[in-house]
Order: sequence, then C-alpha cells, then structure tokens
Amino acid sequence: MSMQAGPTPPKRNQLKHIPGDEGWPIIGKTLQVLADPKGHIEANGRKYGPVYRTHVFGETSVVLLGPEANELVMFDQQKQFSSEHGWNPVLGRLFPRGLMLLDFDEHRLHRKALSVAFKSGPMKSYLSNLDRGISARVAQWKANPGEMQLYPAMKQLTLDLAATSFLGADIGPEVDEINRAFVDMVAAAVAPIRRPLPGTQMARGVKGRKRIIAYFREQIPLRRGNHGGDDLFSHLCRATHENGAPLSDQDIIDHMSFLMMAAHDTLTSSLTSFVGELAAHPDWQQKLRDEVSALGLSADAPTSFDDLDKLPMTEMAFKEALRIKPPVPSMPRRAVRDFSFRGFDIPAGTSVGVNPLYTHHMKDIWPEPDRFDPLRFTEEAQRNRHRFAWVPFGGGAHMCLGLHFAYMQAKCFARHFLQNVEVSLEPGYKPDWQMWPIPKPKDGLRVRVKAIS
Repeated sequence: MSMQAGPTPPKRNQLKHIPGDEGWPIIGKTLQVLADPKGHIEANGRKYGPVYRTHVFGETSVVLLGPEANELVMFDQQKQFSSEHGWNPVLGRLFPRGLMLLDFDEHRLHRKALSVAFKSGPMKSYLSNLDRGISARVAQWKANPGEMQLYPAMKQLTLDLAATSFLGADIGPEVDEINRAFVDMVAAAVAPIRRPLPGTQMARGVKGRKRIIAYFREQIPLRRGNHGGDDLFSHLCRATHENGAPLSDQDIIDHMSFLMMAAHDTLTSSLTSFVGELAAHPDWQQKLRDEVSALGLSADAPTSFDDLDKLPMTEMAFKEALRIKPPVPSMPRRAVRDFSFRGFDIPAGTSVGVNPLYTHHMKDIWPEPDRFDPLRFTEEAQRNRHRFAWVPFGGGAHMCLGLHFAYMQAKCFARHFLQNVEVSLEPGYKPDWQMWPIPKPKDGLRVRVKAIS
C-alpha cells in the first residue's frame, strides 16, 4: 500500500505571526537542536512562551510546550494531527507503516490486530523468556566484577531479549547480522543526510532493511504453520483483523521491524538511565534491594507476574528515570486541519512538535526537576498532577502498545540485578548524555559492579 501524500505544508508567510527564530538558511536550527535539545527548547520556551516557530530538518515547524499541548496533540479528540505525516520524514524510509506511522481508523484496526500479542497469555511466556535471559546475563556480570560500560552491555542484553521474546528462542548465528541491521536502520533514521548516497549512514540503513525483510519473509510461512510458537512474531503471523483476514506478509514485516526497533532502543535507553540513577543514589538502590529481598525468592527461582506486582517502589523509581530522560524526548505530528492553541491560529499542513523532555522538567510541576526522587510517583503525589504532565509513553490512541512489556522487563531486570550485584559511580564522575533522538550516554556510562554474596 503506498503512503498517501500528506497535507501540503503552509507557505512561510502563513506562520510569520508565530514568534520564533528559524536560524540560518537551509540548515535552520538543526545543529543547535542536535547539540543540546533540552537547553535549546528551554531557552526558546523562556524567550517565546509555549508556542514558537523554528526550522529543523529542512522545514519550518511549530513547537507546542506543556501538558495542555501534549493533551491537545496526543489525545487528539478532534483527529486534527497525523502521526504518519509527523514521523514519516524521520522513519518512513526505514520503518514504513509501523504502528506509529498509521492514523485514525487504519491505525485502530492494526493496533487491535497487534494487541493479541500483548495479552496476558503471550506476556506470561515473554516473561519466562526474559526472566531466563536476564538471570543468565546478570550472573555473568556478577562473575566478572569491576568496571563496566553500562550502555553497550544493556544494548546487548535488550537485543538478545528482543530476539528471544519477539523472534523466539535463539535465532542462532543470524542474531549478530539481524542486530547489526537494526543498529544501522536506527542510526540512519536520524542521520543528517536523508538520501541513501553511497557510503552514507542512510545507505547502510537501507541495506539493513533489505536484510531484515529477507529474514522475516523467509520465516513467515514457517511461523504461520507452527501453531505452538509463543514469541511475538509467531503471534503476529497468526493474528487476524476483525473480519478474520490474516495480516498480510508485508504488514507483518513492517510491524515486526517497527516493534523490534521501538522496544530495543527505547528500553536500552530507559534501563541504562534507571541503573545509572541507582548507581548515583545508593540509598535508593538499597531501598529497592530491600523491596526485592522481601519477595523471598531464591537466586534461581523464576519471577512471576505476582512477584512483579509486589515491587511498587521499583516501579516508582523506573518512572522517575523515565521522567528525567524520556526515551522519546520529542514527538512530531502534522496538522491535517487548521487549529488554534493559546490564541495562535495554526494552518493545516504545519509540522507540529510536542516535547515530553520539556514537560518533564517544568519547575512548576516538578520542583527541583533535575533531582532523582521516586516519591513523585506515590498515588498521593500523582493525584493533582495534569494527566499529560508525564508522557514517556505518549498518550491517546498512539499510547505505546508495549507499555506493560516495558514495565515487565524493567521490574524483572531490577529483581535479578538488585539481588546479585551492587553498582556505583567513581567519585566525581558525571555521565554526559546525548538527549536526542533517543537518550544515550556519550561515553557508555561507566559503573563499578560488585557481586553481592
């Protein structure tokens, strides 16, 4: 199915009434955004207020800031904002027709078909796979104490886990190739050069996509015939639309590529920042360790759903890590109709961005926003907060489908990790993070690992 052409972007003078600074000709503000997205957007928020105009990635766009903006755009009751035409310039070439690149009724139909893979039966089988994989990996870390680069270790772990729960048991020697293909695709999605010219990151990404498509295409008929497969891929191969029709091969390929990318990169980022915060805050690390110890599980006992439900403090700490470094710091949309916000009329076709990273650090909602404080997520503390003040998983119809999968993986990881090892940072060491497009520590985040006997 071909992508529909999006609404025509407005002419430049149609946005002149919106305050802002478009920077240099052609490259606009792209370099500033890449260098320091948080500082850049906060400076603009101070200077221009919650609605401003900028120019990034070759187009003038309007940024809307704060929880009300998040609600307008994400909840989108009036169906005014296209996610497909927002994300398409970034992801369209490499992850076409993933769930985030579908809109309205079509999105609803596909989401419904995909949701079978996230029901409680499949989730239980993913949990037992995750549990075994995490337990084995943490045991290796425990056996090799000392300094470790957290991000690459976490990236390898989440990739192996995605391969197991998404593709089923170990996919053997191909795993490295599939891994490399995904890494190339994700890097290409945000590369400055948008065409697959020889030697560019985009060319490597396009090649990676060909490799992934070939792998999935060869596997689909095998999975359709195998009624016992409990991995996500097998569930999708058997999924049907409301009328009973199976998903097409191309749909399965597009959804699998997108889900693998979304789960792997965002979880690597979230788990790294979660463990990084615990390393920097030994008091919280100990509180969570006590919570895990209270489960009374022996080191090799499997983790159940009931165990995960008994880790409320661990969940609060994970939520706070997601607040400080949301895995998707900004979310693009395109207006499909004229709309107004805060007294500004904005024409159809305008590229519109909302910014979880900005909202998550607004001082009037989150006092001392840079401080790690899981108690912001007690029921009491959350009661009077705007429901779109914390949006690491987006919201509305496009709320992350893998939200419960992410919590399950994070808590299962915390259980094994806290039971077996202690992490700390060298005195005076402050990791430096690149915050866009998906947050990651520039030096891999060095931690000291010590085995707990």
